[in-house]
Amino acid sequence: MCYALKGNYTRYKAIKAAQYVRLASLTNELWTAAMVSQIQRQKYFRWHDAGDVQDLQHLEKIFEVCRLTPDTKHWMPTREAWIKDHLGSKPANLVIRFSPPMIGQENTTWPNSSMVVLKDASCPAPSQGGKCGDCRQCWDPSVKVVSYGKH
Repeated sequence: MCYALKGNYTRYKAIKAAQYVRLASLTNELWTAAMVSQIQRQKYFRWHDAGDVQDLQHLEKIFEVCRLTPDTKHWMPTREAWIKDHLGSKPANLVIRFSPPMIGQENTTWPNSSMVVLKDASCPAPSQGGKCGDCRQCWDPSVKVVSYGKH
């Protein structure tokens, strides 16, 4: 039931084309500097609204952007289990939350994770017009599990 799987990223030609441009940009040597330029004045930054880390080189570039933007708190949801092997080199200002694929499935092997639940979600965004508002639990490493209501 993920919003990203409901066709919004493939239905519109311009959005689909933009996604391919972004994917291709990962090989550009200026990608890291461009991302730093876009992020450096933001207090909070979420990596990926849909999609995920492509490979180790992509992950290392994300880590470098985080290191170069130390005043920004970064959050990255992922379903890529192999990333767990690289958490030791993760910058302190980045929270990586593993997202298990099944509704109600909790992951206790990662320092931080998220899960989809049928009731009693901890994420307040649906009641706040889809906005985080003052809530920043996704970026907070002391919050072990963030739960999102099925939508």
